[in-house]
Parts: sequence; C-alpha cells; structure tokens
Amino acid sequence: MLTLLGIPGALRKGSTNRLLLAQARLAFGKARHIEADLRLPLYDGDLESEKGIPAKVQKLADQIAAADAIVISTPEYNKAPPGVLKNALDWVSRTKGGPWKGKPVAVISAAGGRGGGDRSQFALRLMLTPFQPRLLTGPEVMVADSSNAFDEAGKLKDARYQKALDEMMQLLRSEAELHRKT
Repeated sequence: MLTLLGIPGALRKGSTNRLLLAQARLAFGKARHIEADLRLPLYDGDLESEKGIPAKVQKLADQIAAADAIVISTPEYNKAPPGVLKNALDWVSRTKGGPWKGKPVAVISAAGGRGGGDRSQFALRLMLTPFQPRLLTGPEVMVADSSNAFDEAGKLKDARYQKALDEMMQLLRSEAELHRKT
C-alpha cells in the first residue's frame, strides 16, 4: 500500500488548507495517510550545535523519507508561504540522507485572495528545488476565496477546483507507483 504524507502549511486545525488536504487524500485514493506536524522550534544553529536535530524534526524527515508521495497544501501569508513551512524546510535540510530527493511532490494551495495562493506556490517550489524532489507541475490547484470555497461537509463547492485536484492527485499516485517500482 502506498504511503501519502500530507503537509499542511497552516497550523490552525480548521484551516482551509487542512480541508484541501482532506480532499486531496480522498482524491489520491487507497493509501496509508499521514499528516505532518509542523509545530517545530524555530531553526537555530546554536540549538542544533548544542542539542542536535530535535526529535520532532527527525520524525518529519523520517516521514518524508518513508513516504511514497507527498502533498503540501500551503496558504499565502503576505505573498509567500507561511513561516512554519519555511522553518520546517530549513530544519529538514539539516538532517542526513536527503529525504526529499526523488520524492513525487504535489503543491496545492487555498488562500483568501483571488490568486488562490499562486505566489505562495511559486515561492515554495523555489524553496523545494535544492532538495531535488520530483515536483509535479500541474494541473495547478489554487483555491481562491478559500473561506467560501468549501461546504459545511468540507467539500469543494466549485467543480473546477475538484476536477483539477482529482487530476493532480491521480498524477501524484501514478508517479508514486512508478517511483516505487524503481
């Protein structure tokens, strides 16, 4: 069975990015689903020198390494991904073994603005590039006006968003299956 790691870029339990991740898991289909915890200490080189890699950071790196596929759902804060997501990338970059290398990764977003997190996605893709994942380029899933984009059951209201998400997650699944065979 495939393992899908979901990384929510928002800490808030009721965030629209967590709702979007839930829909992404459904669209991905049968798999072992894990959701990452980004409640990590701020990256600090002195902390790393004194105490090493924190256990929660190593756990995240191990989850990335063990996953067959990864989906990151990011909000957009001030035209960029949130600090907690950048912090997690910074910490994981300090771990051994290059856990991101060759991993199929889908980036999706839900944001309040009319761009649906387009700038956040662009910046996040740049941040991920040095880790050499297999970043999927599309279809793009950028849910605009996200506070109004989901119904009471947490499902996307707009069929166009759902169609793009379904296509993206099936592509991610195909990449994960291909990656697993190699």
